[in-house]
Amino acid sequence: MEQSLFQMLKEYNKTMLPMHMPGHKRNLALSGTDGYLAALRADCDITEIAGFDNLAEPEEILLSLKERAARLWKSEEAYPLVNGSTGGILAAIYATVSMGNTVIMSRNCHKSVYNGIRIVNAKAVYLQPEQDAKTGACGAVTPEAVEAALQKYREAKLVVVTSPTYEGVVSDVEGICRVAHTYGVPVLVDSAHGAHFGFDEFPKGAVECGADLVVHSLHKTLPCLTQTAMLHRTGGIVSREAVQTAVNMFQTSSPSYLLLASIEGCIGLMEERGDKLCAEWKEALSEFYKGARLLQRIRVVAGEITDENGDTLRRMEPAVYERDPGKIVIVTEGTDLTGPMLTEKLRSEYRIELEMAAEQYGLAMTGPGDTKGSLARLLQALLEIDAQCEKSETPEFCYPGLPPVRMSAAEAERGFTKEYSWKEAIGRVAGEYVWAYPPGIPLLVPGEEITEEQVGFLLQKERNGVRIHRTGGGSGEAIRCL
Repeated sequence: MEQSLFQMLKEYNKTMLPMHMPGHKRNLALSGTDGYLAALRADCDITEIAGFDNLAEPEEILLSLKERAARLWKSEEAYPLVNGSTGGILAAIYATVSMGNTVIMSRNCHKSVYNGIRIVNAKAVYLQPEQDAKTGACGAVTPEAVEAALQKYREAKLVVVTSPTYEGVVSDVEGICRVAHTYGVPVLVDSAHGAHFGFDEFPKGAVECGADLVVHSLHKTLPCLTQTAMLHRTGGIVSREAVQTAVNMFQTSSPSYLLLASIEGCIGLMEERGDKLCAEWKEALSEFYKGARLLQRIRVVAGEITDENGDTLRRMEPAVYERDPGKIVIVTEGTDLTGPMLTEKLRSEYRIELEMAAEQYGLAMTGPGDTKGSLARLLQALLEIDAQCEKSETPEFCYPGLPPVRMSAAEAERGFTKEYSWKEAIGRVAGEYVWAYPPGIPLLVPGEEITEEQVGFLLQKERNGVRIHRTGGGSGEAIRCL
């Protein structure tokens, strides 16, 4: 049997004298027996040397890794990423969009999509998803919305959607691809949170749905180290050469072999036991959701859309095509708690750290590493908090409509800007991005006119404990405008 990359790394260190990078020279004694070098396996940390292939032009073990990933996720070409999904998003956009082209994209895309648009100075046409009635967050993008945009903007070169979203909302990617392909336009799906899709009974993956380019963050939902990801290419609309060139532009020229070994190990684990691991994960989730029915005030959004008989359905809500049960959305609406208050309570009193908090909900991310025991611990904490909290009227919370776009983001960021208070900024043009992180979705984009409605929306977020960030740093009390 062929050695794994991790085995090769361990064996290499036993015999070779490293007169090459990195500077620690795999000398674990530098930081002591229990120091960081030993703990982080610096003895397996190498650079691109003979026998270990080249990620930019793979011919041996890294080529095998690419081919195995493509088979596992059913793509034609797979590109391992050690810069996270961000590198894959930037590469996908650069490979498909020329300078000044038009891109149709969902407004709830991650900031990396906006940065990719900025790099090629593209014109962004936004698709505004409906609100998910159960959380107030962005819902799905529909094929009908994509078709309407393509009919209006025939010059569009790319469609970009996020599926699943941070909250686990899945769009009809198959329908979106069917529509886009009739216009000859490729589809890029930011499926960073969907690397587990297609295994066991989880929703169908974006690659299988026909997307031309798909980005997965392996570390988000699968057993892989942070910063590992994968870009997939399928179909004949986007050329292999364009994607490979773009990946090499945005990927580091000094990839971490520890991260590459993690990717290979994850692929091997999912090849061998993926369906079994996901079935066990799904079973643990089912027990959690069953127990969550006992909650009286706090609500947990059902992991699947079902009818009164418990049969799984689609399109029970206009804004949701399907849900990922791996995302546990804990809704505080109607109680005396906000999402940040619930998150702090779980952190300080129960030693449970959620993934993120919004005004009316907290988000618990799960993965194959979770067990019935870990989810039972979360459920017990929620039941105790539920018994202590009170019912309360929650002010209606609605996302503002899309603001007027006065110029492209690239033009706005190159302009002369000055800092204004939020009140002074109303009616001016934003010169920087504003977002809440996580999830890193821009709430204001450079070039957009700042409306009174938007300012009220952002200030309400801050009052409810959601921290607002902006490109230039500093507090969320001001913004740079043209």
